Amino acid sequence: MLGGVETRSVSPVFVGRADELAVLTDVLTRAAGQEPQAMLIGGEAGVGKTRLTEEFLCAADRRGAVVAVGGCVEIGAEGLPFAPFSTALRILHRLLPGELAAAAAGQEDELARILPELGDTPRGPHDEESTARLFELTARMLERLAADRTVVLVLEDLHWADTSTRHLLSYLFRTLTSGRLVIVATYRADDVHRRHPLRPLLAELDRLRTVRRIELSRFNRAEVRRQLAGILAAQPDEDFVDSVFDRSDGNAFFVEELVASRESGCRTGLTESLRDLLLVRVEVLPDETQGLVRIVAEGGSTVEYPLLRAVAGLTEDELIEALRAAVGANILLATPDGDGYRFRHSLVREAVSDDLLPGERARVNRRYAEAMEADGSLVRAEERVIRLASYWYHANDPAKALPAVLAASVAARRRHAYSEQLRLLERAMDLWDSAPEDVIEALRPADYTEVYPPCGCDPATTALQRLDLLAEATVAARYGGERDRALKITKTALRLLEGDPDPLRAAWFWTERSRLIAGLGRGDGWEEIARAQDLVRGLPPSQVHAEVLVRAASWGMLHKPGPDNLAAAERAVEYARMVDAEETELNARITVGALLTDSGDEEGGLAEMRAVVERTTQLGLTMLAGRAHINLTSQLESLGRSHEAVELAEQGAELVRRSRLLDSEAWVCGNMAESLYSLGRWDEAAEAARRTLLVGQSAAPRGCASARLAYLALARGESVEANHQLAAAHTHYGTHETQPQHRIPLYRLAIGVAAAEGRIADVRAETAAAVAYGFPLGQHRYAWPLLLAAATAEADARGLPAAEAGRDAALDVLRTAARPLATPVPVWTAHAEYVRAELLRAEARDTLADWTAVEKAVRPLERPYLLARACHRLAESLLAAGDREPAGALLREAYATAERIGSRTLREDLALLAQRARLPLTDADSAATAPVPETDPVEALGLTSRERDVLRLVAAGSTNRKIAEELFISPKTASVHVSNILAKLGVAGRGEAAALAHRLRLFAAPSPVSPRPEAARPGV
Repeated sequence: MLGGVETRSVSPVFVGRADELAVLTDVLTRAAGQEPQAMLIGGEAGVGKTRLTEEFLCAADRRGAVVAVGGCVEIGAEGLPFAPFSTALRILHRLLPGELAAAAAGQEDELARILPELGDTPRGPHDEESTARLFELTARMLERLAADRTVVLVLEDLHWADTSTRHLLSYLFRTLTSGRLVIVATYRADDVHRRHPLRPLLAELDRLRTVRRIELSRFNRAEVRRQLAGILAAQPDEDFVDSVFDRSDGNAFFVEELVASRESGCRTGLTESLRDLLLVRVEVLPDETQGLVRIVAEGGSTVEYPLLRAVAGLTEDELIEALRAAVGANILLATPDGDGYRFRHSLVREAVSDDLLPGERARVNRRYAEAMEADGSLVRAEERVIRLASYWYHANDPAKALPAVLAASVAARRRHAYSEQLRLLERAMDLWDSAPEDVIEALRPADYTEVYPPCGCDPATTALQRLDLLAEATVAARYGGERDRALKITKTALRLLEGDPDPLRAAWFWTERSRLIAGLGRGDGWEEIARAQDLVRGLPPSQVHAEVLVRAASWGMLHKPGPDNLAAAERAVEYARMVDAEETELNARITVGALLTDSGDEEGGLAEMRAVVERTTQLGLTMLAGRAHINLTSQLESLGRSHEAVELAEQGAELVRRSRLLDSEAWVCGNMAESLYSLGRWDEAAEAARRTLLVGQSAAPRGCASARLAYLALARGESVEANHQLAAAHTHYGTHETQPQHRIPLYRLAIGVAAAEGRIADVRAETAAAVAYGFPLGQHRYAWPLLLAAATAEADARGLPAAEAGRDAALDVLRTAARPLATPVPVWTAHAEYVRAELLRAEARDTLADWTAVEKAVRPLERPYLLARACHRLAESLLAAGDREPAGALLREAYATAERIGSRTLREDLALLAQRARLPLTDADSAATAPVPETDPVEALGLTSRERDVLRLVAAGSTNRKIAEELFISPKTASVHVSNILAKLGVAGRGEAAALAHRLRLFAAPSPVSPRPEAARPGV
């Protein structure tokens, strides 16, 4: 409308910044190679960030890039959720409608939370993964959009960004991996004080190699001179250059303002005050224009023309003339899309706004609010409620502000902007005491809340309470990742409830505290659950009562397995049905199914969980469907039905992946990794575990993934990597982890690492700690592998001097622990048989019948690694009995398995045994007619005769000094020999070398064992 108005205070010549512009143009080149780029541009207000960005965008446009710019919006204490992203995506939607629709295909409803043009924003679901799910969808949409074209997104004024925008930007910078995408964000560095919310984000981004930052400095005198020459279209007087440089201190915007003030005839009116400098050109405008400028200043970063016309109180002709004067003075600019106006620089807007009198500011905000209430079409629909809340709040009208702020909190929740929802709820609670009683009494929970379940009251007719807002704020803080804040809110609520007892509400808040305390790692949450149970005990059935029981049963299932948990879960199902809370009922039925399986009713438990999978999928309750898949796949693996578990896990992973339930996907993939490991599909298991680490948002699934990678490393013979992954698992779980399903596997891994490194004392210490911790109901699936690892370590250490003391006590510990353990299905019966045989081997009392029984029990299980190990022991026993032909067949079968799955340790053990027995390991060797020559196993490892002597002493536990004395060499020479041996054996330390020597029986053949198939088999 005012495109023909000329401005003269901006230099047409781009001054300085050559190095910075070169960095930015290099970003375009890199992005063209399918390498996403991230840039931060910082600098004080007025230093030239916008001008540099404009020059960069011109360069991008010349290269054919698609450019979209979005600015953060300052509206009171809170910004519009995702404002810069919404604006930039709206531009892309206009420029590339078909391409953006294709990139968002199938996820339009969810992405509409950021770009409303894609469709209606759904009401749910809301959970702790909602925000991460939305961010993941946004990242993938941008990658697809930039797959075959360079897309440049510029986000301006990041110092005003809302929390959701900051979190999304961080997510994109960390996760974008493909596409010709460039994201540039600018921020005002002098605004980022120590407690500014942007400061932690900048520190986080500085640690990312993929993010580059440019900090703009002020102009030097020569650059100021060039700027003045561009503005004046002539060479400036040197005295004037000195004056401007001294006054502006090299700030580009201040240079422009000083020139503009002189051109406006205000030379004598300038003062040393920055605010006065910025206001002086406003004050020389006509009175109507000054009034209009003040109205625009209070309207926000941008004010739409229709809204401005409704608020200004001018005729259209008067409004146009006033706008023309403001634009001509270079105070206001038309927005790029031509539907509104903004200040040319935010510093001027801030100065004008700060200059308003208190009553004047309230009056202007009221006029904005009244205009928007009268005509809802004046602003975009997605902005209306939040801007209206801000205008009424700053109009100092609690009666109007309270319902408006509550409506804005609902809008923020629907966009998964939980941090903004929390701020708005806190503002509503601040307004609560000052709002009139009749206004508060007219508010209804049905309109503004959804987290606290109705318990005998109608939310459409019952008055809203402050406790309702505290409940909403608690969940908003938890979903937004502010768990400490949520914990404080629950404390406030419970303090209020002390004077006005409401046991159901109190129980609800205690249940939330339980979840928060466990999530923060400050306890296991049981004390809080117990308080909630005490509060609901004896009360009529309600949804809160059912949820407390579900929480208690689920906690017990994970932390303290026992029969009481099943009763609580079944009662939760019953109560939920009584009050028609189907979602709560389905959640409880998952727990019932898992507990039924653990208690011995395998088919009943599996059927219950399958029914829940079907019903939750039918209802679209993907979060619950994901939990059902997690528990069902886990129980199938516990029953030895690994093929079924993998098949169901693949279906579950696809289901939750479509909804971007990242933690749910992490759990399903972690379970899949466990089953793939059991089936000997180790490469696939590693891939599934790494996927868990990639998508997992919380610590527990990531800890499980690291533990799974440690299992793989141990089985492959990579003890250093196993130790690294074990440490990572401990870090993920933290110090407050008490769940047996996590603790027992960590003990088992510690036993395995210690055994691999020849630390038999540590094996025994970890075993004793695990047994002392206990193996509760349903934990036999983790206990049997642990006992097998410990028994195998004892058997392999037989003959090791350090292992002799305490051996009998260690074996007694293992036998005592094994006796009460359940063996409900064949896989655990086989483990029990295996443990019994290894304990006998540790005492040199194992027989051919023992290992035959183990092999027979393991073979039907489809556990190739376990079977290969059993075949190894059976072959060893057969050879001791002189039965070479079946031993050879078993060795070849086990060796082929070890080769296929990648177990170096097992492959070496089998090769050495075959070498000693002069048996071929491959079909090609079997067909050869030439006899296999007898080879010294020590020489086969590449050791010299002197190194053989040193290794024998290392295996006996000798120090370097002792070795030197025995072999009549110097300690330094002994040390060199030990280092060479470690390198040749591929081990990390002396203990591991000693363990390898004893495990392979390099220096003493195993005690002769007679085949005693008819002998009585001692029990465990």
